[in-house]
Amino acid sequence: MTLETILFEINDGVATVTLNRPDKMNSFSEKMHEELRLIRDDIESDKVRAVLITGAGKAFGAGADLTETSPADGPFDAGETLERNYNPLILFLRDLEKPVVSAVNGVAAGASMSLALAADICIAARSAYFLQAFCHIGLIPDAGSTYFLPRLVGSGKAMGLAMLGDKIPAEEAEKMGLIWKVVDDDHLLTAATELAQKLAKGPTKGLGKIKKAMNASLVNDLRTQLTVERDLQREAARTEDFIEGVQAFAQKRNPQFKGK
Repeated sequence: MTLETILFEINDGVATVTLNRPDKMNSFSEKMHEELRLIRDDIESDKVRAVLITGAGKAFGAGADLTETSPADGPFDAGETLERNYNPLILFLRDLEKPVVSAVNGVAAGASMSLALAADICIAARSAYFLQAFCHIGLIPDAGSTYFLPRLVGSGKAMGLAMLGDKIPAEEAEKMGLIWKVVDDDHLLTAATELAQKLAKGPTKGLGKIKKAMNASLVNDLRTQLTVERDLQREAARTEDFIEGVQAFAQKRNPQFKGK
């Protein structure tokens, strides 16, 4: 397949997706959304056990490409754009029963920040920063940001981030619990790749069930969540990787998980 706005490769079980419009700070375009849809089947295939998302050049992403549609051209249905492009992308990543890592190499603004937060684990370069840019153009946070922010940093911080639209340096983002970790700029891609490779060598089905359980806990009460844990644990205990993990523990060796 020929891709113009993203780079895509699969190595050692890791699918690496690089947003590749560096001249536009990797802002989302219709073409980029189309190409992101094209690679979904490959990501869901058994040859992929973890996903890494990053950006080419000096930015992770600047949000939507506002030059593609101007309100001055006539009525613009932003909701339709979300329904067609952004919402399915975010739901795909959150529902994917495989680990997803985002590596933020520069600015992550607007919907691009939402994309970074949609990953299961987000790491960032020390010079990177996050920006809820929506309020600066009279819009509300979208692509999941109104869901992720209060759950990651609490309602008070979330409201400030959304209403003020201040730049949040990566180190501050780490301190407030917005992201997992900050690393030096020249080590970001190496660290992110090593992390994704580690996850790809893990018990894929078990990791997927961890993700499923954590996501469910955001809306469940304790009683309901205990039932979720029971059911998912029952499924996890039937995997080949569980058997391998127990045998490796008993034999005092490193497990060789196959993702089955």
